This record gives sequence, structure tokens and C-alpha cells, in this order.
Amino acid sequence: MRYRVFHRWIFVALCVLSVGLLEWPARTRAQTLGDITGPVTGIVTGIVGGTTTVLGGAGTLAPGSLDSLYSELDSISTSLVSAEVPSARVIGYADQIASDSYLSSLNLTIAGIAIAAASAEAAARGPLDGSPGDATSYISGLSINGVEVLIDGTVNQTVAIPGGQVVINEQQVLSDGTLVVNALHATVSGVADAVVASATAGPSGGNASAVQATTP
Repeated sequence: MRYRVFHRWIFVALCVLSVGLLEWPARTRAQTLGDITGPVTGIVTGIVGGTTTVLGGAGTLAPGSLDSLYSELDSISTSLVSAEVPSARVIGYADQIASDSYLSSLNLTIAGIAIAAASAEAAARGPLDGSPGDATSYISGLSINGVEVLIDGTVNQTVAIPGGQVVINEQQVLSDGTLVVNALHATVSGVADAVVASATAGPSGGNASAVQATTP
């Protein structure tokens, strides 16, 4: 039932949202949060050649497939992350792919930095011909080390943390028009790279996951 309620929200959001994603600005906005913010030098590259673990993932759907993939768990709990009702879904149509993901009660700890959220959602709808589609994400009750993070609604809002960054509402359009949206992307260079509530849809196929984490 909780998942059905979420998907009704996703349906409404995608109907209302009509953003030309190919025209999204490549803008990031730095935000400081008192003692949370530490020195960040250069570009945070995350983990290269590490081990990637997907939790609450629906899998990948090939473009043109009329099938659907679905995953829902009661909860997930590892040394890095815990969350409730992680869910993901990918649906293929003749002309497009729709993907969405959701989780609640997020607790993510990277290099001693505690990231929490009441809920996180992401959804993408990508036409197979590469024309502009729709994408959206939503996070409620986000905090870092107990400090509330003000979400301003912009794409790729970036918050600096010691040794890395947290990107909120991370969105990009791949070269073939495929849409990728992550509700939250936390990176500490050399320690961990974690994506929360991710959805991909378009000519490259469809994919959705509640959490994807890469560690050395």
C-alpha cells in the first residue's frame, strides 16, 4: 500500500512536470553547514575500481522491452546504510521507459559523517527516440551530522562535507538522451560513493535502485 501511494505521487509529479531536460543548466550550488563543512580540493572523483553493491534494485530493462521489473524490501541494513521499504520499478513501453525508486528512514554514514532523511524518491520517464523526457526527485527531512539541510529545489544542489560532497537532486542527460536522476549522491574520495533513490530511463534502457554504494 505504501508503494502504491508513492507511485500515485510519481504519476502526478510526472504529469505536472514538463521540463526540457536537454536545457537543464549545469549549475551547482555550494552550501556550508557550520562544522560540517571541511576543505574540499579539486574534483571529488569517488572510488575507482571499487566494489559496487546495489540494495533494493529493480535491475536493468533493455530499450524496446515491454516487460517490467520490480523490487520491494521491508528494510535494508549494512555498516554503511540502513533504510525502510526500499522500492524500485522499471516499466518498458513501445516508445519510452519509466523508472522510479523510493525509501524511507534513511541513515547513511560515510567517514563518520551521518546523513539522514525521512524519505527519498526519484522518477524518470525517457522516450526511446532521445527526445526530452521528465525527471524529478524529492527528499524530506534531510540532515547531515544532525544539522538540517535546506533544500532549495535547484538541480545539482551541492553541499560540501569533509573530503567530499553531497549532491541533492542530481540530474544529467547522457549523450543519447537517456535521463539519470539521483535524489541524493554522497561522495567522500577514497572512502565511499553512495547514490540514494536513483532512476534511469531512455534510449540506453531503464534502471532503478534504492541505494547503490561503491567502496574500495
